[in-house]
Amino acid sequence: MKNLVLLIGNDINNISAGQSWKDLLQDILTFCHIKDCVEIDDKKPFPLLYEEIFLTAIRKQHIRERELKAFIASKTAEIRPNEIHHAIRTLQPQDILTTNYEFTLEGRTPIENTSLIREKFYSIFRKYTMDGINYWHLHGDCLNPMSISLGFEHYGGQLQLMRNYVVTGTMYTNPEVPKHSLLRRIHSNQVYHHSWIDLFFTKDIHIFGLSLDFVETDLWWLLTYRARQKFHHKNISVPNQLYYYIPEEYVLASKFKLDLLKANDVNIVSLPGKNKLAYYKGIINRLNDIKHNTVADSNKKNVLYQ
Repeated sequence: MKNLVLLIGNDINNISAGQSWKDLLQDILTFCHIKDCVEIDDKKPFPLLYEEIFLTAIRKQHIRERELKAFIASKTAEIRPNEIHHAIRTLQPQDILTTNYEFTLEGRTPIENTSLIREKFYSIFRKYTMDGINYWHLHGDCLNPMSISLGFEHYGGQLQLMRNYVVTGTMYTNPEVPKHSLLRRIHSNQVYHHSWIDLFFTKDIHIFGLSLDFVETDLWWLLTYRARQKFHHKNISVPNQLYYYIPEEYVLASKFKLDLLKANDVNIVSLPGKNKLAYYKGIINRLNDIKHNTVADSNKKNVLYQ
């Protein structure tokens, strides 16, 4: 029996009926009273669009960021779970990493934060353990609106702390937080999975429902740094595998992104995806086989790049 580690994005929520992302953006503009001042366009990277919205709202309506993020948190908390969320929990993975802010993966709002420390803004340790599964919220959660990663500034702060954790070490006052860098701790075999970042260097991770747009600078930095340690510097052992799942129908249009993922030591797995629900059920069936060791990790069907 294999312990699974999953990294899951927002696309699984799109199976649930409800508000679209574009609807949410319009609601945000309405909340900020700036519908006539900001134009929504796909050409604007969202972290910078958020900064445009927030800075415009400050100057025209004196809206505080805490109010804006609280509104966004309340809207994301309205997302309803669907059968894929339930099926993922049924797999009983050891760890679920997610960029989502709400708790549809958990199935209910957690009562206790089980992180090593309580973080107000950033999410190096943000964890909720429920029914034997560790849920790591990489980009914040709606119980703590100021932790939600939205703007360019927040992404920059998150990346700064991530790099400190991995490369130079930490300066947290809590004595339980490891002070030495992750690289040094891997070298001395002292990794205790205090952070979701540890998993990227030590455990096989299956990534799905996540577009991994290039605006996700924190995740792309982590992938790049991991690959450099494995192939260029070779200072530490990086024995784990990363798998990125994509619908077959998107492979050709996503060639450039897949090429970059391949260069960063990510295995690409394609499955039929014309029906979104069937696509995610196919991933779950595959993960169930992997968990029960009925499919060898190194010889799976549908792996495009290894």
